Amino acid sequence: MATDRTMSTTWNGTLMDGAGTIHEAGSGAFGALPVSWASRAEAPNGKTSPEELIAAAHSACFSMALAHGLAQAGTPADQLDTSATVTFVPGEGITKIALTVRGTVPGVDEDAFVAAAEGAKVGCPVSKALAGVPEITLDAALA
Repeated sequence: MATDRTMSTTWNGTLMDGAGTIHEAGSGAFGALPVSWASRAEAPNGKTSPEELIAAAHSACFSMALAHGLAQAGTPADQLDTSATVTFVPGEGITKIALTVRGTVPGVDEDAFVAAAEGAKVGCPVSKALAGVPEITLDAALA
């Protein structure tokens, strides 16, 4: 079964001087989020950016893909702690994503964990959607 998720944003003003609001998630998971050019290209100052939301989506999707791969291999994870850092360069766009994962996985050695993480990096739907990013790195290790 296919699922659709929709978000919307209202923007007022110019790119450099304006600001916007990413409206409440249809799921109710989070409320309205303020966004501005300065929060994207300079300091967040209490606002978010598209790249921060991409980092959240990528870290969650990667974690889910890795959890699934490990469970399918008969070695389910007790815990996976994943972060994604999205690098945005004004005028160039997203130039890099750095994934970092630390896992507690009984019965798995470091090599098997890294191999599973590499598979998740390639296979997660968000990674596939972001395939145009010039560099996606992975730092995977057991906790």
